[in-house]
Amino acid sequence: MGVIDICNPSLFFIKSNGNRHQSLVSFEGKQRTVISMASTMPLEHVNQYEPKLKGDSFIRPHLRKLSPYQPILPFEVLSAQLGRKPEDIVKIDANENPYGPPPEVNEALGSLKFPYIYPDPETRQLRAALAQDSGLESDYILVGCGADELVDLVMRCVLDPGDKIVDCPPTFSMYEFDAAVNGALVIKVPRNPDFSLNVDAIIDAVEQEKPKCIFLTCPNNPDGSIINDEELLKILALPILVVLDEAYIEFSGVESRMKWVKKHENLIVLRTFSKRAGLAGLRVGYGAFPLSIIEFIWRVKQPYNVSVAAEVAACAALRNPAYLEMVKGALLQERKRLFKLLEEVPFLSPYPSHSNFILCKVESGLDAKKLKEDLAKMGVIVRHYNSKELKSYIRVSVGKPEHTDALIKCLKCFA
Repeated sequence: MGVIDICNPSLFFIKSNGNRHQSLVSFEGKQRTVISMASTMPLEHVNQYEPKLKGDSFIRPHLRKLSPYQPILPFEVLSAQLGRKPEDIVKIDANENPYGPPPEVNEALGSLKFPYIYPDPETRQLRAALAQDSGLESDYILVGCGADELVDLVMRCVLDPGDKIVDCPPTFSMYEFDAAVNGALVIKVPRNPDFSLNVDAIIDAVEQEKPKCIFLTCPNNPDGSIINDEELLKILALPILVVLDEAYIEFSGVESRMKWVKKHENLIVLRTFSKRAGLAGLRVGYGAFPLSIIEFIWRVKQPYNVSVAAEVAACAALRNPAYLEMVKGALLQERKRLFKLLEEVPFLSPYPSHSNFILCKVESGLDAKKLKEDLAKMGVIVRHYNSKELKSYIRVSVGKPEHTDALIKCLKCFA
């Protein structure tokens, strides 16, 4: 980027004492030219004829058409809307970990020594802990304010306005949203009826549309399906950057592909502490990048993007792997129980899931959106989507056994 000098010392105005007449004087070489100009109108008279400047005129045109992202509501807002205490609400709509973080996290947050000092811009302690946890050297790892920030950083590094990405709906809607924010076009390759990837259609789209990158989720949100090695390798063989979101990988029984970034220059793998460690409220995500890419992610990220509290909490969570495994085991056990109970609900058809949620098709003439709203009035919050592909579905997060019991009790009211 250059700097434009708008100063021109060869031009200036001469005003008369009465400020009713002005001349433009131009010096060119040794000659002087005086151009007489008409008398000026008083400012208050001019302003009434000029159109008023509107703030949104400064906004980039494509952003004026952007639909806002629809986030999940927190307990405090739900409590006010439903007229219920937070503890009386069964919140199973956002795939949050109901057990929360290990006790070491609260202890660490309660004993912060230097909250008044800016955080480490390279999150060295956390990256070292993640290297030990993942088996991948810290040089390949970068931490963000949630994996969402890393999605945006990748797009900012890779996409010019008008570039294309491949999206495979139904999936995490943040990819399409961030693409719109960055002025990119979205090539949609719908999934198969069982929510598996249509790999042949992806290959065709890459050949025909020449997109820059593709965003994949394993397990996929909202259905919990996984991507096997054969499918992923086929996509990695294409001339496209593959961003693999592993936000729910801990619940899948599938090994993370973080180490693959050392062999595949076109692979980025994203992870999060939100689900595994119960730190959704502190926003800690991380990614594994090829060294040829991570250099540029470091350049564009904000220097203090991860707070002191977030880094301390994440490090503390990793110091208690036994707790993380115990919680994962409890959620997997409850997922099995929840799925079996949902199968017994006559108007729901649940899909097998490798994650901490279960997607259900609402049948027997019931309206999925109304079902969601009626459950909310009973204090049970599930997820419904307005998209064309998912308007007949609800998604239920796996919670504690008492959350499952409350949900099933309410669902029996509609049978």
